[in-house]
Amino acid sequence: MRGLPRFDVPEVDDFTRPYWDAATQGRLLIRRCRAGGCGKAHHYPREFCPRCWSEDVVWEEASGRATLYTWSVVHVNDLPPFGARVPYVAAVVDLEEGPRMMTEVIDCLGSELRIGMRLRVAYRGEPEGVLPAVPVFRPAAEAG
Repeated sequence: MRGLPRFDVPEVDDFTRPYWDAATQGRLLIRRCRAGGCGKAHHYPREFCPRCWSEDVVWEEASGRATLYTWSVVHVNDLPPFGARVPYVAAVVDLEEGPRMMTEVIDCLGSELRIGMRLRVAYRGEPEGVLPAVPVFRPAAEAG
């Protein structure tokens, strides 16, 4: 028996496997459109460009740098395993490459957060390595 399903990480499939494999290696991937006249990057990973609908998109390694767009400090969450993490900072960041990404900010009190704050990607992983590493962000000055 495999145990109870996990709700804190997405399920890995053939399409998203490169993304999760890269995260496990400490690399953040985004998708970029190669269609003429577009060239836009996007996140979350999709098999087509959400701007021009082209299917000519490729994986690209992102810099891992971002700025804080908005956030909310979550004090109550009854869904496992999030309840054990409260309070935590749910956030939206603007990646240096352009896409906006939903994530979590770690290693920073909510009172210290500021719109436009520079952030750097970090990863939350499982000690057993059974689940993929999940990209989160921390203040750039705190990033290693």
